[in-house]
Amino acid sequence: MNARLPVVFIGHGSPMNAIEDNRWSRALRELAPSLPQPRAILAVSAHYVEAGSRVTAQARPRTIHDFGGFPPALYEVNYPAPGDPALAAQIAALSPGRIQALDDWGLDHGSWSVLRHLYPAADVPVLQLSLDSRASAGEHLALAAQLKPLRDQGVLILGSGNITHNLGHAFRAWRAGDTRTPDWAARFDSAIAQALLGGQRETVAEIFAGEDGRMAHPTPEHFLPLLYAVGASDADDRVDFPIEGFDMGSLSMRSVRFSPRAD
Repeated sequence: MNARLPVVFIGHGSPMNAIEDNRWSRALRELAPSLPQPRAILAVSAHYVEAGSRVTAQARPRTIHDFGGFPPALYEVNYPAPGDPALAAQIAALSPGRIQALDDWGLDHGSWSVLRHLYPAADVPVLQLSLDSRASAGEHLALAAQLKPLRDQGVLILGSGNITHNLGHAFRAWRAGDTRTPDWAARFDSAIAQALLGGQRETVAEIFAGEDGRMAHPTPEHFLPLLYAVGASDADDRVDFPIEGFDMGSLSMRSVRFSPRAD
């Protein structure tokens, strides 16, 4: 495979989207035919956070059910995609001394809950890259830029999080029956979208650091996967949003695709 692959960020939302037939699961299935069949997928999930950068190196990564209080059917989901230890070593070599290839994780729901809709056959090798809890936004972007050569080697880089993710607010509003999207969520989601469409990708981290960003993300892990998609993209990539909208009022489900422009 010689063609440069796109980079994708998916708003994954509730784990239940993995098994329910709803607006978001249908949108993922509708998106699937437009995505390439890659050599492998490097997923950056909001749910793999470590004090360091790690890439999964198992030949057969386990399916991790990293949540609680859901119906039994969700715990029965298995996504048996293979891994690729040789590719894990190659990815570690892209940032020597920074990325470690390890086998103590697997595929968490930030990855498999979307991949089972996008690649239901589970026949594409999947690796996960951790989010370094010690790194700044700029350091995440810089590391993502080092991964960019993978796009020319048949690897689909896929971030999985949410552009807004204040679960405390979302659950309070949901219990009160209030499904309105608050102003701060709409402003933040729109500001990020406009920055990406306008090619102002260097401002994404600045928007995140602002007042609306602090409200949208009491903790950063669901936003950081977007930085990996941004950092691995090129200035001349075409940007589109194959999925848009809010769940539970304030949870942005926007997905972003950075596609190479045709010559």
